[in-house]
Amino acid sequence: MGNVQKIAQSAVLAYRIDEDAPKVLLITSRRSQRWVLPKGHIEAGQTSRDAARAEAFEEAGVGGRIAETKIGTYSYTKTDMIGNPSYKVKVYPMEVASLADTWPEQDERRRRWMDFPSAAEAVVEPELKRLLHDFGEMLATLRVGQA
Repeated sequence: MGNVQKIAQSAVLAYRIDEDAPKVLLITSRRSQRWVLPKGHIEAGQTSRDAARAEAFEEAGVGGRIAETKIGTYSYTKTDMIGNPSYKVKVYPMEVASLADTWPEQDERRRRWMDFPSAAEAVVEPELKRLLHDFGEMLATLRVGQA
């Protein structure tokens, strides 16, 4: 099969600090209704960070401060599409400042706040599980330091 070119995407890991534990916002994918991060293609003239910000609003209705640098990447393959395209996703953390009541894809997706261990369990991709686990641990550690 050789080396297949992966399609570049970017995603937002939307989080908030709750009193009890840091939370992450997951959404359902349109087709399979799996739990995923808001993500999408990087359009021409867009930075991966700008794309992540745009997708966060379109898919989940979230806005906030997005980090300058990505915290990691993960890969996945769409097995329900012709040719099974593969994607490599850059993930940018965003501390959520606003949650819209209405947003472009609200009728196609559900969104849910989860604690990081639950979110890591809910997603399918192994690299994304690890990313959620590690970022959740880091936020929990920071929170303890501020207490």
